[in-house]
Amino acid sequence: MDQILSFIPKEAKKQIYELLEASKISIKIKKKRKTKHGDFRRMANGNSLITLNITTNPYRFLITLLHELAHFKVSQSFFYRIRPHGKEWKRAYRKILLPFLNPKIFPEPLCSLLAVHMLNPKASTDRDFDLVMALKKYDPPSVSVPIFKLMDGTKFSLENGRNFLKIKKLRTRYECKELKNGRIYLFSPHAEVFPTSSFI
Repeated sequence: MDQILSFIPKEAKKQIYELLEASKISIKIKKKRKTKHGDFRRMANGNSLITLNITTNPYRFLITLLHELAHFKVSQSFFYRIRPHGKEWKRAYRKILLPFLNPKIFPEPLCSLLAVHMLNPKASTDRDFDLVMALKKYDPPSVSVPIFKLMDGTKFSLENGRNFLKIKKLRTRYECKELKNGRIYLFSPHAEVFPTSSFI
């Protein structure tokens, strides 16, 4: 419990302590995973487990924890198959998030952005562009930049060393070409990349 509380804003610790005490669910901290911030699963023995990525961003950690606790609450109420992020989960997430919508816990503009996000929460906060960009302000400094800030025609690389050329913006994502094989990939606007050339 103390480890979990060490990752969240101090103003939220009492509420989280009470939530976790009532939930009686196992929570494990994992190394950063690129495809998700956390997850919830029901184990074969009937117990439930939440895993959360380690992070120095207390607001991202708290949002992810509440997101996964909403999954747990739904699992306790519905024993038949439902959509993972359907109306039941959205209702549970709103209910669990609402008591934390306080500027003493989430500084502005995070608090206001979360209030909007809560109206129709997406499966991942990474799909909420404004919220993602506000949360990034509380991440450690980085030499990477979100891809939407690059001009079309800029070359960039990923952490794994793959190199790309930014081509153009589509409706919500950016079309990019991998330089090694010419294949086209789509990137979300807030994807963090490393520029390797200026506009060409």
